[in-house]
Amino acid sequence: MEKIVILTGAGISAESGLGTFRDAGGLWTQYRIEDVATPEGFARNPALVQEFYNVRRVKAAQAEPNAAHRALARLQRDWPGEVVIVTQNVDALHEKAGASGVIHMHGELAGALCAVCGHRWRAPEEMAVGEPCPSCGAAAGRPDVVWFGEMPYHMDRIYRHLAEADIFAAIGTSGQVYPAAAFVHEAAAAGAHTVELNLEPSEVSAAFAERFLGPATQVVPDWVEMLLARAEG
Repeated sequence: MEKIVILTGAGISAESGLGTFRDAGGLWTQYRIEDVATPEGFARNPALVQEFYNVRRVKAAQAEPNAAHRALARLQRDWPGEVVIVTQNVDALHEKAGASGVIHMHGELAGALCAVCGHRWRAPEEMAVGEPCPSCGAAAGRPDVVWFGEMPYHMDRIYRHLAEADIFAAIGTSGQVYPAAAFVHEAAAAGAHTVELNLEPSEVSAAFAERFLGPATQVVPDWVEMLLARAEG
């Protein structure tokens, strides 16, 4: 049966109360990217960076999955073929909704990373400056999220999935952040049918064969319903 590969971005979690990167008045507008989302910013002012991610970690932990997250978990459960979810999001809403094997290409707010030895562990609710690494003891704990200028995680696995996809869907993504913005080209080149589900057309919308525009909580469940009805028919 057909293999489906799905890329999700901030737009799928927006209706769960987690603001997107470009929301007016959102958390991101109160900080400069280079101060809180780069290795250089962390080196300059680790207290500011830890504070920023502590706030995001609490908000993400309190958030609940919405109808779009639940629909994708249902698709993964009921689709007769493989469904792979790749997310740019650092929240755990896909997992809360029941999805499994989610590939977090930008890391996870719930994780901590040692900047010295690379050891990973579960982050405390509040990470402190000089958070000690439980493996090597260095006072170098940082959020396990991919910052600007860093390489996203699991890229080899993601490209393998894209090469095998029969259907590729991008949900709630802006199409402005690479390499994710190029996934549609990778999948299309491998022969996949490409679908965009978004509130408004992304920067790479023209590259998709099909698009559904509207709130994620409406268009994603409708699309999943359509796919499952087709599979049953």
